[in-house]
Amino acid sequence: MTGKERFTKALKREPYKGQVPHFELVFYLTMEVFGRVHPSQRSYGQWNQMSDAERRLHIDDIASLFVETARKYNHSAIFVHPNPGDFDNTVRLLERIRELSGDEYFLMLHGDVTPSIPNGDQMLDFSAMIYDEPEKIKAGNEKSIAAATDFAEKMRKRGNLLDGFAQCADYCFNVNPFFPPAIFADLITPYLTKINKVYHDMGYYVIKHTDGNIMPILDQLVESGPDALHSLDPQGGVDLAEVKRLVGDRVTLIGNVNCGLMQTGTDEECAADIRRSLRDGMKGGTGYIFATSNCVYTGMPLERYEMMHEMWMKEGIWT
Repeated sequence: MTGKERFTKALKREPYKGQVPHFELVFYLTMEVFGRVHPSQRSYGQWNQMSDAERRLHIDDIASLFVETARKYNHSAIFVHPNPGDFDNTVRLLERIRELSGDEYFLMLHGDVTPSIPNGDQMLDFSAMIYDEPEKIKAGNEKSIAAATDFAEKMRKRGNLLDGFAQCADYCFNVNPFFPPAIFADLITPYLTKINKVYHDMGYYVIKHTDGNIMPILDQLVESGPDALHSLDPQGGVDLAEVKRLVGDRVTLIGNVNCGLMQTGTDEECAADIRRSLRDGMKGGTGYIFATSNCVYTGMPLERYEMMHEMWMKEGIWT
């Protein structure tokens, strides 16, 4: 099977024999591995001054870097980060990735319509709006849904360039969700449910990402209808075996290898955690995609990720 076929079977929770799918939301260590800056970390301040030939070279370089990363580490999917991110150049980038790799990889773009935890500069005002002016947040969600629907519809007309969307709004701290469950049910869940239906009706898959302690809102996340949940953060107290027991028959689970241990733990601690994730995620023979509990971020030792990759190659096999 191709990586895309394995990834899709996992999203459908269909059992099969062979390598468990693996991907990373972002693999930032491209400078260390390939000597090239990750696309999302590049500045294109001179884009408008480039010739058409220079722009094509930039798009080609980004596309080839995504494909080379996926090939080197046997990823089944690529979360594409367009840069620049306008529609036409996003299409050009996806087309180039397909030209280089055919239908080997499941391709996804960001597609969330809901607000994340606000940053420090916005925290106070946004928190007040939740209680004093929730209709403004709801109106913003509806506006985002309209824009996302238009984007997805235009993308669908371009053929099979795209397979799905990753929703990357973060809702949770390590100890609890930023949005209490009752407020989450009012301001977030209805809009996730709405956009998930839109995507599914167009034939796209949906992966919902959020770090932190998702347990108080786990049922709502699942009921909104994504095909998978990422990243099942152990630093937020999320136990993969327990989540699999609770909702593994309704949603595919992605992640759970402890990023904190990957950066600061011993080799023995990392190996034990990798094996735990594989054991708990692979139980039942389906519905799991192997990944870290966030991404392979700048500062994570490359040798730790490569150890994780080697262990997955040897031990992450459904029989």
